[in-house]
Amino acid sequence: MNKGELVDAVAEKASVTKKQADSVISATVEAIMEAVSSGDKVTLVGFGSFESRDRKAREGRNPKTGEKMDIPATKVPAFSAGKLFKERVAPPKS
Repeated sequence: MNKGELVDAVAEKASVTKKQADSVISATVEAIMEAVSSGDKVTLVGFGSFESRDRKAREGRNPKTGEKMDIPATKVPAFSAGKLFKERVAPPKS
């Protein structure tokens, strides 16, 4: 599903226009990115949480030459699915 298909689905479920749904989705994504980039954690109960995580410096290899190289430490965005989301994707076995 791409953004256009998501906009269509949200517009139908929420009984709003596609333009309104697109505005809300864009604003939501922007707000999440701003919060996470400033170091905050965004938790949507049942769906999951977005946060930034520190990735340690490590040694890697240049795939073309095989030469060793140092990869510096950095921050990366991360998403952890919530319990309800996980259960929807893989229902518990009885």
